[in-house]
Amino acid sequence: MLRKIGRLFVIKNRWEAYLIIYALALGAMTRGAHYTVEYPGTMGWVLFSLTAGAVFLGGAKILDALRYEQEAKECGTSKEAEAAD
Repeated sequence: MLRKIGRLFVIKNRWEAYLIIYALALGAMTRGAHYTVEYPGTMGWVLFSLTAGAVFLGGAKILDALRYEQEAKECGTSKEAEAAD
């Protein structure tokens, strides 16, 4: 039963990855907007850009990991296959 619940939290395709990245970006931009109010001037905008940069880095990592996982599955070198040996 726990395995079925755990599968809900696994990104299986690019569509799901894009939805997660969109949600991360939405939250980060909201936080960045609050930073510009909380810290007026240059420092607020620096923090705003850092929140955007974090989403770019995180999104790229998610998409790369998904691609590597799919390539490993196609080659037959997935973790499940190694664990069975």
